[in-house]
Amino acid sequence: QVQLVESGGGLVQTGGSLRLSCAAFGSIISADAMGWYRQAPGKQRALVARIASGGSTNYADSVKGRFTISRDNAKNTVYLQMDSLKTEDTAVYYCHRGWNSWSTNNWGRGTQVTVSS
Repeated sequence: QVQLVESGGGLVQTGGSLRLSCAAFGSIISADAMGWYRQAPGKQRALVARIASGGSTNYADSVKGRFTISRDNAKNTVYLQMDSLKTEDTAVYYCHRGWNSWSTNNWGRGTQVTVSS
């Protein structure tokens, strides 16, 4: 297992921005697809965005045009830039290694994002 450590969450007002980071330790992730998921209270964990090793990306419809996933292989880190935040973006955000949620059981512990109106 690669240790994945998320950071950058916090409290922000509607319309604001946050950038989440997912730093990987113990192995190089440049050859891995990586994803961001989120789980709101009472809801299932759901895909937000993912990025392949070659850089192609995929987004949930609810965040298209507002969120951007990227990676810095030199830093062994994946980012999620979140702009124009809405109250419905409030959730715990998790970093995952793999293209599909079932491809590995390698998850970070999550970081809380709270968007207030």
